[in-house]
Amino acid sequence: MAAKVPKLTIKSRIWIEDEQGKVVFGAGRLRILDAVEKYGSMLGAAKALGMSYRALWAKIRLTEDRLGQSVLEKHAGGAKSGSKLTPFGRTLIERYRQTENLTRSTVDVLFSGIFAVTMTEEEQNH
Repeated sequence: MAAKVPKLTIKSRIWIEDEQGKVVFGAGRLRILDAVEKYGSMLGAAKALGMSYRALWAKIRLTEDRLGQSVLEKHAGGAKSGSKLTPFGRTLIERYRQTENLTRSTVDVLFSGIFAVTMTEEEQNH
């Protein structure tokens, strides 16, 4: 009696690196920018994500330095204090999500067409 092959799935993560192999953007930074947008400030985002303000700010600063553009508009003090995404930051998020979705769907198709078929063929040959 042949053993039943379990339903398998594939997982992948993508991130963007610069020419030195340093992370520019990925899922973690996406969560940071989403939280800044949701809470309207880096401090609010840091609290919501369980991060220190300093760590959050360092990741944003590294991303901005490596891209050569700001992803956040920062306003200190007064009634308009807080942060929001720049147009470039919004575009970065949108394109990252598009790339992530396309990558995921492509990997799923490749996996089901190659790996799952291979497992079935191998099972039948043994």
